[in-house]
Amino acid sequence: MLGDGIGSNVRKSKLINRRMFLASAAKAVVFFGIVGRLFYLQVEQNKKYLTLSDKNRIRENKLPPIRGEFKDYFGKTIAGNLDVYELHVIPEQVEDFRVLITRVKQILNLSDKDVTKIFKTKKKQKPWETIIISDNLSWNEFSKINYYLYDLPGLKPIISVGRNYPYNESYSHVLGYVAYASKEDLSSSEIINKRHVPGLRVGKNGLEKTFENELIGTNTIQRFEVNAYGKRINQLEIQNGNQGNSLRITIDTEIQNYTNELLAGEAGSISVMDIYTGEIVAMNSSPSFNPNDFLYGIGTKEWKDLNSNPFKPLVNKTISGLYSPGSTIKPIVALSALEHDVIKPSMQVFCSDSIDFYEQKFHCWKKKGHGYMKLKNAIKQSCDIYFYEVARLLGVDRLNETARRFGLGNIVLNNFFENEKKGVFPSTKWKKEAIGQNWYLGETLITGIGQGYIQSTPLQLTLMTAQLANGGNKIYPTLIPTNKNIDEIKKEMEGNEDYDLPSNHPPLVRNKENVKFVLDAMFKSTNEVYGTSYSSRIEDPKYQFAGKTGTAQVKRITEEERELDRKLEQIPYKERDHAWFIAFGPYKNPRYALTVLVEHGGSGSSTAAPIAKKLFKKIIDRHEERETIRNKNIYLSWKIIVHLERYLFFKK
Repeated sequence: MLGDGIGSNVRKSKLINRRMFLASAAKAVVFFGIVGRLFYLQVEQNKKYLTLSDKNRIRENKLPPIRGEFKDYFGKTIAGNLDVYELHVIPEQVEDFRVLITRVKQILNLSDKDVTKIFKTKKKQKPWETIIISDNLSWNEFSKINYYLYDLPGLKPIISVGRNYPYNESYSHVLGYVAYASKEDLSSSEIINKRHVPGLRVGKNGLEKTFENELIGTNTIQRFEVNAYGKRINQLEIQNGNQGNSLRITIDTEIQNYTNELLAGEAGSISVMDIYTGEIVAMNSSPSFNPNDFLYGIGTKEWKDLNSNPFKPLVNKTISGLYSPGSTIKPIVALSALEHDVIKPSMQVFCSDSIDFYEQKFHCWKKKGHGYMKLKNAIKQSCDIYFYEVARLLGVDRLNETARRFGLGNIVLNNFFENEKKGVFPSTKWKKEAIGQNWYLGETLITGIGQGYIQSTPLQLTLMTAQLANGGNKIYPTLIPTNKNIDEIKKEMEGNEDYDLPSNHPPLVRNKENVKFVLDAMFKSTNEVYGTSYSSRIEDPKYQFAGKTGTAQVKRITEEERELDRKLEQIPYKERDHAWFIAFGPYKNPRYALTVLVEHGGSGSSTAAPIAKKLFKKIIDRHEERETIRNKNIYLSWKIIVHLERYLFFKK
């Protein structure tokens, strides 16, 4: 029994010793683990944790990039920048968000609606995401917030950069507008995503959007030291960003503003183009909107009003509006027929008030007809019966070929606007593919007077007119100044033997005499008795222009309505014809082409042509100043080239 007790005690002692050894070993492992870890943290990871420590006391503030400006042809700022005072807050940095907002509400006199919006935004966003409390503080409000800032932890008064459009509606459809960057903007553009800060505004349409990457600029980055309470105590570094590139465009602000005045109260479009360089001198769509209204986010009601407006102020009618061109198409129909040798200028057609074709009646605009007509007089007086016959002989496919060469049915300003429309210039193939039907000869007839399936933008007609006016040579419309020498371009177009460079302006016609014939007919249409725009002529050769009216039906007229012969004011607005006028001038030395469209304006001769008359005087009066700028820029470009050549020579 005694032996058993002693043995049991020995075993217990051994067990205890073993446990004590294991405990000691464990303590040793833990001890050395802690020592090793401390060594690793304090020695091996010293740099890392010093950096993290710095991050705890060093803050980085990324400021909005400064956007490049837009200038007009003469260097006037048409889209600039201004300081915008904003108030931001990051919820996770605020101890009691509700108390903070209540305090801010008192200081800034925020409405209950504003406060509700802030809390709704907070629910939608992550705690670390910035909430913009106000994006349009006055200077007094901004100063007041800064005065109380010591008692408002988490608030960030920010001096941001906003856009300013000094000419309001005049440029809205050209430049577009900027607004807050959306999630779609961030996901679709790497540059916008990289430069993004709360409150960043980016181009939403127009040239602002097209040239976003060039305009946006780079961020200024501020680094500063903060104390334990997050208060700035020391500015450490400023890494200055660069303002985005400023862009000069071809438009003349004086003419652009004048087109705005001329279209006041009307829905329509005016566009002006240099017939040699393709530079757009003016491009106006009416009615318009104020792009400044979008800077701080447009209200729901205002947005609905703009969208529901029957005159469509948000649509750039110059490039996106599609219309039947009416009789403005007749010069190109005549040219096509001459080019394809299907008619001669001497061809004579008797015009009564109408013709019967396959049991269908086709009318002339003149009730009693024009009598016997030859081609030049048919253009001058816009005889529909004559052009029905020309179109019948020509055929729609040959007409399509010529029209497309001159810009109809094609994008005009490649890569400038994402919403520009091609329109339609029909052909037998087009109808089969688009509608699944065969082409009928009667459709050829109405195409010959600019009705039916044909749909054009005003800018397409301006390009067509410009290429006719320069003698039938191709040009490339642009909104960026070319600074090209006009005499050199003319030599190139004329095929001067001394000009041995490859042509950038190839001929669009087989025989330029055919173009001269058409241009002469357009001159008679404006400057001779019985011409459709004779009442809008200018006698002074300095301003004298040539043009062609157009009246495009928007509703098929019944025989009963035709007999009534109602005046314009007796017709419901939406049923009135569109009024067109295309023109070029000065006639003896042409330089500019234009198109005027007045939606539901009635006849081109009474509504559109008088507008063109006023506009031509303005264009010609501005021409000399425009050429002075061009020649100056050509000279500067030449000097740069000379200096570069000298540098490269001496470098060798």
